[in-house]
Amino acid sequence: MLPRKEQGFMTYKREIPSNVSIEERLKNYDEFVRSMPEERIRQQAYRCMNCGVPFCHSSCPLGNIIPDANDAVKDGQWRRALAIFHSTNNFPEFTGRVCPAPCETGCVLGINEPPVAIEFLERSIVDRGWSEGWITPEPPESETGKRVAIVGSGPAGLAAAQQLRRAGHKVVVFERADEPGGLLMYGIPGFKLTKALVHRRIDQLAAEGVEFRRNTWIGRDVPTSDLDDLDAILLTTGSTKARHLDIPGADLDGIHLAMDFLPQQTRRLLGKEIDGPELTAAGKNVVVIGGGDTGSDCVGTSHRQGAKAVHSLEIMPRPPLDRADSTPWPMWPYKLRTSSSYEEGGEREWSVVTKNFEGENGHVKRLRCVRVEWIPTDSGRPQMQEIAGSEFVLEADLVLLALGFLHPEQDTVVADLGLELDARGNIQAGEDYQTSKPGVFAAGDARRGQSLVVWAIHEGREAARCIDLVLTGHTDLPGKRSYGYDGLGK
Repeated sequence: MLPRKEQGFMTYKREIPSNVSIEERLKNYDEFVRSMPEERIRQQAYRCMNCGVPFCHSSCPLGNIIPDANDAVKDGQWRRALAIFHSTNNFPEFTGRVCPAPCETGCVLGINEPPVAIEFLERSIVDRGWSEGWITPEPPESETGKRVAIVGSGPAGLAAAQQLRRAGHKVVVFERADEPGGLLMYGIPGFKLTKALVHRRIDQLAAEGVEFRRNTWIGRDVPTSDLDDLDAILLTTGSTKARHLDIPGADLDGIHLAMDFLPQQTRRLLGKEIDGPELTAAGKNVVVIGGGDTGSDCVGTSHRQGAKAVHSLEIMPRPPLDRADSTPWPMWPYKLRTSSSYEEGGEREWSVVTKNFEGENGHVKRLRCVRVEWIPTDSGRPQMQEIAGSEFVLEADLVLLALGFLHPEQDTVVADLGLELDARGNIQAGEDYQTSKPGVFAAGDARRGQSLVVWAIHEGREAARCIDLVLTGHTDLPGKRSYGYDGLGK
């Protein structure tokens, strides 16, 4: 028998399903997160305290109405829970898998107990929605006659496309790759986000009337001027200009950007041809430089490809095991995080700088590195200092650079439209998402810089609302502070 709602957090402990064992999951590229029986999932929903001030709600970039969704799951109202999530988030199955869950760090219960398992509940709700057949195309009831071009089909572009189409506009999405989805398709590995989920959403958008034009690079394959007769243009091209490592030996063979390496494995899984030299970690000493999500993805992929050894290097110091005093609740905590890929093996080191690469016959063979320490300064920004005598050498047959991204690519469509850029090289756009050229909008990483999938979906939804307002003079599309889901299914 389930307890009264107000007793749930005192009755049940946080529980999430265990993953498939490392030994088994390294044999393939499948997702390895399991689920649990419905009763135990509902018990996790019971842990939500339905706080008077739900910090989880404000900690989520999308403003997901988390307490209400949890309450619906508690009562077994799964379809209502799905509708609540869909009212703020077009793609809960994506964020339920690859979001770092800032909502959980803002959970009030998390002050002195493990937080509510919000991300797991979100994934459970949407996965059930798909399995029950509750998620279907929702074409508009009427057409506005307005036409919108979206350049780029990552999470921001897809979210904007769905919102604008449901508002009745004709939407054409231009994607330079052979598959829509951006990093959802060719950046995030399949063991974190199976591509069948991305294809399923693309099919839903297409059934709603969104047109996808693949292998179409605006400004290269198609003149930017071809978009002149459209009513609005939204640029969601992402932040794809990668940061390089400009040190001696960086031009040796065997040194590659992470985003040259990761898409190839996805293409293999999808049975697609690979352009250019084939990259694989099989039987190699692999060094991944950069310790963020992309670096972690390189580590996990290298393990599955059969790397001989994997080292991961990070220039910053190792974070503390527990929340640092500088980031108190409900802020996103500065603390050590160990992804599933790092749990699978390899060596992980912090406060390491690569000084130069060395090779034989034009191919990289080793890295010369030095350890550093970070010295506090009066400005508050610590200064890096090499530690005398700490030099060391790492053997390497394959080096993957996962150093982040600088800004969107600024040639082709951005240059053709003559758009202003901000100080970081991103497309300059205001709170209404309009760029320096009337009728041209920007959203996602192209506007705000490299960020999270959840932020990209938020930006796409908000940009769609602003575009709809400009095109029609009013909008019924929800913004982050304008929700409503009365009459949703039980």
